[in-house]
Formats: sequence, structure tokens, C-alpha cells
Amino acid sequence: MENNVLVNEDQALGTGQLLKVTALVYLKEALVAQKYETCRELIDTAKKAGVDQGDIDAVITDYLNADSPGRKKTNRLRIY
Repeated sequence: MENNVLVNEDQALGTGQLLKVTALVYLKEALVAQKYETCRELIDTAKKAGVDQGDIDAVITDYLNADSPGRKKTNRLRIY
């Protein structure tokens, strides 16, 4: 059986990049769910995965600038 994957190889994320994006998504989800007690651990994990402080700050800033914190869900993660 062949394994057919529908992904453009030029746009595919490497393992390191995927870990960074996942860490930022988990942080964003914790903020939206208002689980602030887990944010410090998620930030530390994101830094260990190689996420820049600026990207972490951007996720937090987007959350703070949302019209209704905890309710407004946006997809504004920057992927480079």
C-alpha cells in the first residue's frame, strides 16, 4: 500500500519548526481557556523548543488585544 500525502513539500514544516508552532498554539489555547497557571510552564517549554521571545510576546499581545479575551479565537501565528 502506498502512503499518499497531500502536502506541498516546499511548504512542509520541519520537525523543529513544527515543535515551535505547536508550543505557540498550546500557549494560545491556555490563554484563551484562561488557564493562566499553566502559561509559565508552556512558555518555558516553548523557549526550550527554540521559540523566540518575540513570537511568545506576539501570542500574548494578540490575546490581550482581543475584543473579548477568552472568547475571540484568531489564527494569527506567524510561521517563518
